[in-house]
This record gives sequence, structure tokens and C-alpha cells, in this order.
Amino acid sequence: MSNRDSDRPLVTVATIVVRDGAFLCVEEETSAGVRLNQPAGHLEIGESIVDAAARETLEETAYVVKPVALVGIYRWQMPSSSTTFVRFAFTADVLAHEPARTLDAGILRAQWLDYDTLRARSAEHRSPLVMRCIEDYLAGTRMPLSLLTEVA
Repeated sequence: MSNRDSDRPLVTVATIVVRDGAFLCVEEETSAGVRLNQPAGHLEIGESIVDAAARETLEETAYVVKPVALVGIYRWQMPSSSTTFVRFAFTADVLAHEPARTLDAGILRAQWLDYDTLRARSAEHRSPLVMRCIEDYLAGTRMPLSLLTEVA
């Protein structure tokens, strides 16, 4: 068993934000071309998991959000590599929008897409986690944020 950092799972966060039946999504440039995803990204050193979700959403969409519940914790390994991701997916409420904000590099745009559109565009999803998180959200899966313990 190797202890190389590249062999360890990457911790990521994603946020499910819903407005008028539509989900906040990002179109982003990836090595596989333009893909759809929830606002999502990597946990940074010294950052809480919940704070990471709010930060990534702001950086990728210009929406200020407050995570209100954990939808799920997911593990996924990319079929094309040994890269494994552990994703913490949250649902969040919109607090504000900063339309003049510059989005993260690689993010082409933020957009609101309804379920049927997302399902029809599944071939464009960044990973199978995109639909799985939405399906779990729609099934009513919610866990309290107190489930996550940050030990200093």
C-alpha cells in the first residue's frame, strides 16, 4: 500500500441550490471539454467543509449562499485514472448575488437548469455525482450540518 499523496482521495464539496424549480449549475472547461457541474471544488487547508462549499459557490457562480443541510457524502473514482474523490454535497439558500464578480478561471458561466434539462444533458456532466446528488436532494435526503465535526 502506497502512502503517496497522489494515491489518496481528494476531498471536494458541492452545493445544490434551487430556485423556482431550477438548479444552479456551472459550465466549466475541463480536460475532457466543456462540462456541467454543481458549484464544486476542493477543500483548502484550514477551511471547514461547510465554509468550502459556500466559498466554491461564490467563486464559481457569484452567488453568496448559506449551506443548510448535508445531502450526502459520496466516493467516486474516475474510470480513466486512479483519482478518487470524496464529495460532501450540501443544499444551500441564496443570500445575495454579486453579478459583477469575476468567476473562477475555467468557469464559463453559471446557469439555472431544470431537472429535465439536466437529465437530457447528462452526457455533458462532469461526473455521475452531478445527477446522483440531485436525485438524493429530490428524494428529500437531508442531514443536519451538526453531523460534521470540525476539531481544532
